[in-house]
Amino acid sequence: MGGQYQIRGDKYPRMRRPRRRGRLVVLAITSVAALGVAGWGTLQLFDVFTGGGNPASAVGVKAGCATKASPSPSPSPSAALPGPDRITVNVLNATTKSGLAKKTADELRKRGFKIGDVGNAAKEYDKKVKGTGVLLGPASALKTSLPVLGTQLADAERRTEASRKGGEIDLIIGDAFTRLTAKADADRALAALNDPKPEPTAKKSC
Repeated sequence: MGGQYQIRGDKYPRMRRPRRRGRLVVLAITSVAALGVAGWGTLQLFDVFTGGGNPASAVGVKAGCATKASPSPSPSPSAALPGPDRITVNVLNATTKSGLAKKTADELRKRGFKIGDVGNAAKEYDKKVKGTGVLLGPASALKTSLPVLGTQLADAERRTEASRKGGEIDLIIGDAFTRLTAKADADRALAALNDPKPEPTAKKSC
């Protein structure tokens, strides 16, 4: 035999396969690393689905955690709101149509309101009200008498005068006026005004 296995003397070389310890060590290290990565990934997935000790980390895990709408405590009825029989209304016509003030005053009287002056509007409003009307009163009437009268003419504009005294309020009829709000609708609006329904508030329970 030639080359490195050439026989010299009476001894023969041992023909062994090259040792593969290096490969085995690398393979072992690689296997351990792969198992470590797989284990870490499994742990992360477990944390995701269980929350990992943090209740906020798992989305949608707790079926009992929901937002529920519950009515807020009912507000006490507005004791300051007067009834129609305690409100005196001056009915004033700011249009060119005659008879509107008297006709409207008669209808308001039937609905329980007290009627004061009936006639034409003052110069500052005469033929200058383009909408259905203006409800005018002292500052104290903004959240008392004006809302109550507003149920009878829903589209009317509400105004106050700081210098105005007394409790009377004006209904100034405008160009777009045709009639008062239908009595049935006005009664419902008045009832809702005196007994407002509570607004639902959202509560989160987990």
